[in-house]
Amino acid sequence: MRWLSLVRTPPLYRTPTLVRRCQSTSAPRHIRVLQDTYPTDDYTNITPTISSKLSRRLHAQEGHPITTLRSLIESHFPDFAHLSSLSPIVTPHQNFDSLSFPADHPGRAKTDSYYINKNAMLRTHTSAHEVEVFAKGTERWLLTADVYRRDEIDASHYPVFHQMEGAKIFGTDASSIDQIEQESQRLERQLALSNIDIEDVRHISETNPAQTSHDVRSSEVIAKNLKFCLNSLMYKLFAGIAGAAKSDPLRVRWIEAYFPFTGPSYEVEVFFRGKWLEILGCGVVLQSTLDRAGVPNKMGWAFGLGLERIAMILYSIPDIRLFWSEDPRFLSQFTHGKFSTFKPYSKYPASYRDVSFWKPSSDMHDNDLYDVVRDVAGDLVEDVAIIDRFTHPKTQRHSLTVRVVYRSFDRSLVNEEVNLLQSRVVSCLQKLGVEIR
Repeated sequence: MRWLSLVRTPPLYRTPTLVRRCQSTSAPRHIRVLQDTYPTDDYTNITPTISSKLSRRLHAQEGHPITTLRSLIESHFPDFAHLSSLSPIVTPHQNFDSLSFPADHPGRAKTDSYYINKNAMLRTHTSAHEVEVFAKGTERWLLTADVYRRDEIDASHYPVFHQMEGAKIFGTDASSIDQIEQESQRLERQLALSNIDIEDVRHISETNPAQTSHDVRSSEVIAKNLKFCLNSLMYKLFAGIAGAAKSDPLRVRWIEAYFPFTGPSYEVEVFFRGKWLEILGCGVVLQSTLDRAGVPNKMGWAFGLGLERIAMILYSIPDIRLFWSEDPRFLSQFTHGKFSTFKPYSKYPASYRDVSFWKPSSDMHDNDLYDVVRDVAGDLVEDVAIIDRFTHPKTQRHSLTVRVVYRSFDRSLVNEEVNLLQSRVVSCLQKLGVEIR
């Protein structure tokens, strides 16, 4: 789900299409994505770097940390359907409208999402498939998939990452509600025997209310069941593998949250190795979603978590780019089904380059800059930081100074190579209309 980092700050406006303006003087009328050809339009902003990731499917690569983590979570829900092969290409309706995203939600913007054209895009969250999975009659399921968002460049952000979504729906008759309560009581007894300290919030409150179409007691029962299921999962992930010492309980806390597609909604944090970590978002599924799926007489819960975020913690992997490495020195450290601490095999020096420029008169978003650098340097870029912003007091022109950090995991980068990369970055920026200072 688009649970974490849900509220994005960029305004909703259109931006230049990098594929067209950086790599060629004329826009291609069609582009090929995976096995299909699509017409382009003024929404098209998918880049070659992003297209090259679509077939990688790290969550299905035997022995990969993402796959091992996926398998561990699936083992915690053995009676759920385990899905992992749905296409990353969806419609904006699937990605947003079917989940009741507001029309002006910033996630819809080209600044945030990758569009093939106005009718096709790369999913930004696994929830894009929620309606279609429920419509097939699947009532409890886990879906693992690669998702795509335009984002900044640093050690913890990457334009492609992997999510796992879990969902379960129930009947709303008295007998079904009683069964849910019995299951919750069983989970509560199990947790009482575990070394876990849970800081909870009210299931339903004025600031986190039940949906108007829901019976309050039924909503409360389902929310409580969700909490017990996820508290149990947190204990399995963080206490059972690499978590708290036996003398200290694993600390989990629940926080009220807002998501367009659930209500009430929550975030879950775990106190792990000295700090609180945001792990997942969850809530009671919006009834309009179930109505669209053709199951109006059901209620349910759903959660979504980012696999890279958890894997970086459990494996002590310091940089998100490493998940995409094909270097045997990385991949050979991991065995399917086992968690081990990543051992750095090299630390090559970083190389810094700065560039200052006036932004074009047309709109240019920071994510346009990041996509330019990614398309030129790929995973040789470690970080891109805007170290200065300046607005001319008379002309009101906006200037940026950007520091690009280049570093390879596999070898030392020579100055000539870095200079060439930076020269190409500057050239592509100029094609976007910037004026180098």
